[in-house]
Amino acid sequence: MTATGPETLDVALADEFSTLLVGIQRLVRRRLRQTTDEPRLRGAQVELLRLVMDSPGLRVSEAAEELCLAGNSVSTLVNQLVARNLLRRESDPADRRAALLHATPEAVERIEAWRRRRRALMGDIVAGLPPREREALAAALPALRQVAEGLRTPPEEER
Repeated sequence: MTATGPETLDVALADEFSTLLVGIQRLVRRRLRQTTDEPRLRGAQVELLRLVMDSPGLRVSEAAEELCLAGNSVSTLVNQLVARNLLRRESDPADRRAALLHATPEAVERIEAWRRRRRALMGDIVAGLPPREREALAAALPALRQVAEGLRTPPEEER
C-alpha cells in the first residue's frame, strides 16, 4: 500500500475525529460554565452523577465497571459528591458491606439544568449549520454510536 492508501486515510480520519471530539467537549464545557455561578464539578464527578441518575441504586463496583475506572477512584468520587450533598449512599439490604448510590434532589436539578443548557447550546449550533451539514451530522450518528460501543467493549486481551 502507498502512503496515501486506505490505511493512511483511516488513521488520519481517526486522528482528526478524536481531536475534534476532545476539542468539542472542552468547548461545550467552557461555554456552559460561563452560564452558571455554581461551584464547578469535574468531568468524572458529572459522569458518575449522570450514571447514578440513569441507574438509581447502582453499586460502587458497578459504577466503576461502567465508567472504566478503578473501584477506589469511584469511591473517592462518591466521597467528594456525598460531602457536597450531591450523592447519597445507602447500605445494600442484601449485602451490608456494599453501598447503593442515589443522586440527591440538588444533584438531579443541577444535572438537568446542565443538560437543558447543553441542549440549547448545541441546538443553536446545529440549527446554524447549512441543511446539507445537518443532514451529514444526522447520517453520522449511527457510526458515532458504533464508535462509542467499540470504546466501551474491552479489547480481546482484557476479556
